Amino acid sequence: MEKYTEFLKNFTDFIFLEDVLEPADVIFVPGNGYPQMAERAAALWKAGYAPFVLPSGKYSVTLGHFSGVAAKSELYPGPYDTEWEFLADVLMKNGVPREAVLREDQATYTWQNAQFSRKVTDGAGIPVRKAIICCRAHHARRCRMYYQLEYPDARLMICPSRDTGVDRDSWYQSEAGIDAVLGEIERCGGQFHQILRDLRSGK
Repeated sequence: MEKYTEFLKNFTDFIFLEDVLEPADVIFVPGNGYPQMAERAAALWKAGYAPFVLPSGKYSVTLGHFSGVAAKSELYPGPYDTEWEFLADVLMKNGVPREAVLREDQATYTWQNAQFSRKVTDGAGIPVRKAIICCRAHHARRCRMYYQLEYPDARLMICPSRDTGVDRDSWYQSEAGIDAVLGEIERCGGQFHQILRDLRSGK
């Protein structure tokens, strides 16, 4: 039982990240259909943590269309064609003015969220020395890895949402939690095969 507990702790510590937040240059919200991350980003913006919020996402590459609002659809009925459109609406309905919401609506997976967000901040002339990433709790490791590759000199702070069904204290107690967390561990390794090849070849 002791070894089992140790394995669980290793998995948990690898996947679930959370940082003490400091004022930043931008708040990133990787694409998804849950409003909680954008709601948290809006609260941080209103508290003065960053002047801009950058939600990113077109839709899932596997589906080929926006999968729909996954929670609180009564507050955010849409319709929405892209993840960016949905997340921007959540931000604005929670008090972030349109001029503070940057636009990235072409990414179809997390690595592109990071790549295309870098193009947006560079295009807007925003030097990113510090940034906050508002993401689902079990996406924290993968988000940090991808965004850190695109912003290698920036301090990236993870602000996870704890109310989307998978958390560090109980993920291993449900089939959905086990699939989500172990799936993330597989993706962190599997998706980096091509990324590391690209980095080695200078792409």
